[in-house]
Amino acid sequence: MGRLSRRCRAALAPGPRLPGPVRARCWRSALAIASIVGLGAPALSAAAARASASPSPSTSPAAAHGPAFGRIVLPDLLIVAPRGLSRQQEARLAAIPGVRSSISFDGAQIKVGGKSASAIAVNPATFRSWVPVRTASDQALWTALDHGQFIAASAAGSRLGLKPGTAYPVAGAPGGKLRFGSAARLALNGVDLLVNQAQSARLGLVRQVAALISAPGVAMPKLTKAVSAILGPSGQLESLRSQQLAPAGAAGGTGSPGAPSGSAGPGAGAGGAGTGASGLPTTYLQLFQESAARYCPGLSWTVLAAIGQIESADGTNVGPSSAGALGPMQFLPSTWAIWGIDGFGQAGPPNVLNPYDAVPSAARLLCADGAARGGAALSAAIFDYNHADWYVREVLQLASAYAAEFPQ
Repeated sequence: MGRLSRRCRAALAPGPRLPGPVRARCWRSALAIASIVGLGAPALSAAAARASASPSPSTSPAAAHGPAFGRIVLPDLLIVAPRGLSRQQEARLAAIPGVRSSISFDGAQIKVGGKSASAIAVNPATFRSWVPVRTASDQALWTALDHGQFIAASAAGSRLGLKPGTAYPVAGAPGGKLRFGSAARLALNGVDLLVNQAQSARLGLVRQVAALISAPGVAMPKLTKAVSAILGPSGQLESLRSQQLAPAGAAGGTGSPGAPSGSAGPGAGAGGAGTGASGLPTTYLQLFQESAARYCPGLSWTVLAAIGQIESADGTNVGPSSAGALGPMQFLPSTWAIWGIDGFGQAGPPNVLNPYDAVPSAARLLCADGAARGGAALSAAIFDYNHADWYVREVLQLASAYAAEFPQ
């Protein structure tokens, strides 16, 4: 809705290259990833370049408070490369047909307060899109990380006895210490701590030991075959698609995007299937499913997922678009003023940067335009969301791919 996707390739994070056995020892634990949802650092995209004619604002409203939330990504595949990914391998991975987004990150074992912990270096603005949606929505956490504090996985924070606001001795840190921001659910087995990319080289992290890929339109056997050919026998792969699926009975249609889905079912209510104890969806897929079911019965969740991917995942610009659009569903401020709502019973003013508000608001806007009727009405509603014929075609094609790759 204003921000059009564009080709990008982020600069590689600095960091010394360590011997292969050291890399393997540092990251052997990362192969235990049954509960992983996403990892992150520099973004790579193979999307076609498109530009908007509107002037670009110089700053984001969130600039003074840390990185804005501007992307939604459903990860498909985790890659672990014990010897590190070469620049050529990263370029080849990003160029695989159907890959919309990929990120790689530095990592190693470090000592915090004399205790060993695994750490990865991330770009807060892009990494937050790959973690559980509740964590991604915590602006204070990402602001702290952006300002040089470190973040811990909940279990690691308890094990290490970390207290928010306390500075701990860390070898290589400026002044010899790093301040602890907070703990949060990362859903990354084998990862204890997050630091920002500026600290990677200082802490001696190993460059590009792993990556995540989002390729929603590519069948998993085809994707893994292409990736394996690039990595060779030492590469380790793990499909993440099954971990995005909501529990049985979760709300949201799964059929063709042109056909109406079912009305909101039991899973759409607070605390229903697919939600956490707070009543909020716990994954992006569940967020799309329950937003469609609750705020636009009849609209397939796949349409919301496609719009979220196309609007905000094909690139690294997480501030305003060149037209001034904001947030994971890229609302113009004038449109948000009319259609923005507090999603899932949350309190406070609607926040365009909060996925729990932005996705339901997009469903509400599409519904008012007749999207739930399917067919020509759906196409017209998508066109109203972003006035371009190519956009309508791309949303419908990607929605069909989601329906095929996330069967329920």
